Parts: sequence; C-alpha cells; structure tokens
Amino acid sequence: MPETRGKIPRDVEMQNTLCGSWEDMSAQRSGNEGGTDEELPKRQQWSSQLDFMLSCIGYSVGLGNVWRFPYLCYINGGGVFLIPYLLTLLLAGIPCYMMEVALGQFMKQGGIGAWKITPLFIGIGYSSIVVVFYSNVYYTIILAWAIYYLIQSFTTTELPWASCGHIWNSASCQKQVSCLNSSFGHSNSTLFNISNRNCGKTNGSSPILQYWENNVLRDSGSLNITGSVNWDLFPCLIAAWLMIFLCICRDLRATEKVMYFTAIFPYVMLLALFLRSVMLPGAVDGILYYIKADWSKLANPKVWRDACTQIFLSYGLGFGSLPALGSYNAFNSNCYRNSIILAIINSATSVFAGFLVFSVLGFMAKEQGVAISDVAQSGPGLAFIAYPQAVALMPLSQLWASLFFFMLILLGLDTQFVGVQSFVTAFTDLFPKTLRTQLRKNIFLIVCCTIKFLLGIYLITSGGIYIFQLIDSFAVSGVALLWQMFWESIIISWVYGAERFVCDIARMVGFKPTFLLKWCWAVFTPLLCLSGLLEGGVWLEGEDGTELAGA
Repeated sequence: MPETRGKIPRDVEMQNTLCGSWEDMSAQRSGNEGGTDEELPKRQQWSSQLDFMLSCIGYSVGLGNVWRFPYLCYINGGGVFLIPYLLTLLLAGIPCYMMEVALGQFMKQGGIGAWKITPLFIGIGYSSIVVVFYSNVYYTIILAWAIYYLIQSFTTTELPWASCGHIWNSASCQKQVSCLNSSFGHSNSTLFNISNRNCGKTNGSSPILQYWENNVLRDSGSLNITGSVNWDLFPCLIAAWLMIFLCICRDLRATEKVMYFTAIFPYVMLLALFLRSVMLPGAVDGILYYIKADWSKLANPKVWRDACTQIFLSYGLGFGSLPALGSYNAFNSNCYRNSIILAIINSATSVFAGFLVFSVLGFMAKEQGVAISDVAQSGPGLAFIAYPQAVALMPLSQLWASLFFFMLILLGLDTQFVGVQSFVTAFTDLFPKTLRTQLRKNIFLIVCCTIKFLLGIYLITSGGIYIFQLIDSFAVSGVALLWQMFWESIIISWVYGAERFVCDIARMVGFKPTFLLKWCWAVFTPLLCLSGLLEGGVWLEGEDGTELAGA
C-alpha cells in the first residue's frame, strides 16, 4: 500500500531488537492482477478508530447475543455457564478476534487475500467466503421475518397473533395453552430450538404458534414438499436486500455514518426494553432462573462445546469479515487494545440481553401460570414466538412489539451488510484494477445481492424453512466454525509461525504483545476446537437411526 511501502513503522529500533529487521510485505499484499501498489486504486481507510470499533460492534453484536446466549446459559447451568464461557473467551475468543483483525490490518487485504501471508493455505480464505455466502443468504430471511412482524405490529386493534379467529388459525387454536411446542424443527439446529423438551402433549396450540407456522412460514411439513412462495414475505425480503445495498453502495465514509445509528441505537432499545421488562410481575423470578447455578453441568463436555461455538458465532469469527474490517485500519492502529475492548463489549451485551430476555419470560410464565422452563426458547422460538406472545400480554402491546422488532432489524442489518461488504471486499482485493473503482464495485455488489436474493426466495417457500435449518446447522455454525477456526489457528501458529505473527503485531502497535497469545493460537484454540468437534461428532444419529453429517 502507498502508506506502508518502503516505510518502516514507528519505534523501529525497538521493534528490530525484539523481532528482527522489518520485512516488506508488499509482494504478498499485491492483488492477483499484478502491478505495483502505486498503480492500483487507493484503498480507503477508516476516518478514526471509533468508526472501526463501531463497525466491529455492529457486525459482532447481533441476533445471537439476544436470542442464543441467554438460552445457552439457561440450559447449561445458569451462572455456571459463565465459567467455560469466560475461559473460552480468554483462551480462544480474544486471541482469535485479535488474530483476524491484525491479519487484515497487516496484509491490507480482505478475507481471501489476507491469507496470502501463507500462500499455500490461501484456501482457508476461500472457505471463509463460502461460509459468509451462506450466512448472507439465510440471515436476510430473518430480517424479512422481523420486517413482516414490525409491519404487523402497526395495528389499531390487538396484535394479529394475540387471538384466534384469523384465516390462518385452525380449529385447535386456543388462546391459553400451558406451553409452546412447535411441530417442526431439526433437533440438532443451534438456531431453531423451538420444540420445548418440558412440554407435554396438548389438545390445542396457541395463536402465536399458529401465526408463526401457518401464516409466516406456511410450513409444508416436509423438506420434500417445496410448496409456493409466501408472497407476503416477498416484499419484506426485497426491502431487506434494498436496505443492505443502500448501506454499502457508497464509499466507506457513508458506511461509517450508517454505523453510528445501527450500532448505537440497538443499545438504546435494549435499555428501554430492559427497564420496561424488569417492572413486570414475575420479572425477578425470571432473572433468578437465568442466573441459577447448576454446578453439575461443568462435567458435561457439551457445555464447553456450546461455550466455544457461541464465542465463535457471536464474535463473527471464521467468516472473513474481521480481516476485511481490519484491512481498512491504518497500519499503526492499536488492534491489540481494540480487540480486547470489542470482545468485552460483545460478551457484556450477551449477558445483559439475558437479563432482558428472562425478565420477559418470567412475566410470561407468571401470567400463564406455568413454569419458566415451559416458555424458555432459543432462536426464532424466542424472537418470533415467546417474546411476541409476552408482548401481547402487556399494556401498549403494539408499541413494545414495534420497538422490539425494530431493534431486531437493526441488530441484524449491520451484521448482514458488514458480511456482504466483506464478501465484496474479498473479491475487490483479488481483482483491484477491475473492481476497486466505485462504479465497478457497485455493479459487482448488485450482482452479488441479486444472486443471494434469488437464492433466498427458495427459503420463503413452504418447504424453505427446512433448508434454512440445514444451512444453520451445518454451514454457518457448529462444526463449520470449529473446523474453520481450528485451521486458522494452526496455519498462523504452526505454518506462518506464532512468534513471527506476534512480531508483526508489534511492528503495527509499537510493543510486543503478551507471550500468552502464542500459546492460545498454537495450543488452546486448536484443542478447544478439536474437542468440540469430537464431542459433537462428525456423525450424528438421527431419530430414525440414520446418520446425519454435522454437529
């Protein structure tokens, strides 16, 4: 890059003493199309470190913090889950977050080009782009659902999912049921844990459940039955992709301005919803249930695996997005300090969201006269079934429903458009002469968004929900992320060299980071990933006795 080529970073004498002489990496940074850095269009940079950090917060703090972490905490021993979670955070989360950001910052490349640092293993970059491609397709479906619910929240009468008697309700609809129990769902899905283990057979189903299954999903009941497109969701999917395109179609400066709103305002919404929730009857019982400790869970390997996968998923590791965000940093930005701060903010948000979620579930359980375990949900089961049903029981239900779904849209929107931006960045860095001009980049962006939109249409058919679950279970979480992060840490620590990479970070930040980073990359992260893969099993047994690939 022009700003680094032929230029030695600050504190040269100290760095050369610690790490040897400076090595010019411009050859590795150059694109596939050849040419020197001076001949290529100039790469943009963040206006300030605050812009970079807000972008990382917007990307990493997403729906998983609100609907996945609280449920994992509940099923894995309550407050005890924080022990494996914090250990994984220290041994793998922060080190890998720092590794990906520093890699992009050092190489000045996105998710693919950054791995030119070890040209023989650049395939790991391509695999991360495959993961983010699948994520872009299916994550926008969640945005479409949230947009649909938001529109339906603007009603002068009661919320449409609050009662029976609608066209999507069946004769079995009952306004008061003892628990929520969806009739579909892949038992191994990390996102769709809708079926409640504590829910017995019921004679009827709730109106919110029928609204979700019969109106929003229009579930066909089988993967083999595609059915028709849900035309009510179709304009919502268009709106989701249009928002994503508008957020990133201009230069980096425009995206920075968008991030000031999409990254900060969800915290305002979280705080407002929390203050309302803790004043509800039964909220304290829900919070106590959330933090209740079950020490026996520490002996269960699944608890440690859940902690590891949650860290990777909520931090956005393995998707190629963090190297892309880091690549827009100035070379001497303090990625060491920033990574620690961003990791703490992310995890603190997850814990705080748990108090919000379980205060609402405590209220819901009290109103229905059932145990909290009967209403505790994860994923869309929380966002589109449990929470809407709880909101329907509150005064001013339309207001709180609209605020909640608006928050979900903002949480998902910045995660999604950063993911799409990282996908585009990966290819503009591979072909900088062709794609780095704004016009050509936008043409490529339109092509990418259109292809992903067309693929997403299949996911809003009657059978599309089952494809959605397969993508979630096997393509963008669980075994996919564990496998991706295992090889990333192995390549950096054992192929490129952990000591060498620490020295690269020292050249950027002006001091040598703690030696513990090398141990985390070389030993602890690979062991955690490998143990998670072995615990989950590459082969899982299905309900019919067949074997299912994945975790």
